[in-house]
Amino acid sequence: MKKTIALWAALTAVALLVTGCSAQQPGAEGPGASPAPARTTAPAVEPSAGDEAPGAPGRAAAAAYRKWGLKPFAAPPAPPAVKPVLRRAGGQVPVISEIPTTEKIVFITIDDGAEKDPEFVTMMKDLGVPVTMFLTDSAIRGDYAYFAPLVAQGHGLANHTLTHPDLRTLPQDAQRREICGQRTKLKDRYGTAPRLFRPPYGNWNEATRAAAAECGVDAIVLWRESMQIKNMQYQRGDRKLHPGDIVLAHFRGPSELKGRTMTEMTATMLRRIQEQGFTVARLEDYV
Repeated sequence: MKKTIALWAALTAVALLVTGCSAQQPGAEGPGASPAPARTTAPAVEPSAGDEAPGAPGRAAAAAYRKWGLKPFAAPPAPPAVKPVLRRAGGQVPVISEIPTTEKIVFITIDDGAEKDPEFVTMMKDLGVPVTMFLTDSAIRGDYAYFAPLVAQGHGLANHTLTHPDLRTLPQDAQRREICGQRTKLKDRYGTAPRLFRPPYGNWNEATRAAAAECGVDAIVLWRESMQIKNMQYQRGDRKLHPGDIVLAHFRGPSELKGRTMTEMTATMLRRIQEQGFTVARLEDYV
């Protein structure tokens, strides 16, 4: 009986020794050495848009642009540390048609607000191209909610009067009511008081400038090019874009665009900008 117990103890000790040796990892140098950490296989990582070469458009962005028949824009330069257009304290409101810059950038502005194409909201979300909307209350009051997602996307909200009159035909007090009234309307509806103002038809006088100052306007914004149905209309004789140009478009639909939609007109405008080697920057970063 004693021999059986002794034999059983010996066999148990041998088993324990064998188990300990097999658990030791390669590279351990004997008793007391810490086993190397267990190795795991890293999961395969699918390349993402962020893994692409710097400056290259992400695949998601490229797909979004293809959806609208476009190619991605180059990223605009970083905004200047100091805005090149500033209204001095107590000074006159500046009147601008372009931004002083040497960068190949232009600025898109869209007026009125009569056309409310839901596809345009989707297009702007997909493309991420900044625009500034100069809205008139008489044109947007039927559907204020349409413009809320565009404001939420970060597009600029600007003043284009209450009723779209030719301001040069009005006295200063009436001009002030048109400008200040729309400033209040936009602030109440969208939570943002507009800093920029565009007079209807581009018509203004010194009374307009004085009224704009009373209404907290930082700049009266005109334009250098206006987008028509298929092409741009240029003010300069060389018929081409220049760095810093402000481009005018309108919220228009098929009845005014000879059957074309707002999104088709916008896509054509963006192609015309790209064809001349320009990209689009945010106007509010410069004014």
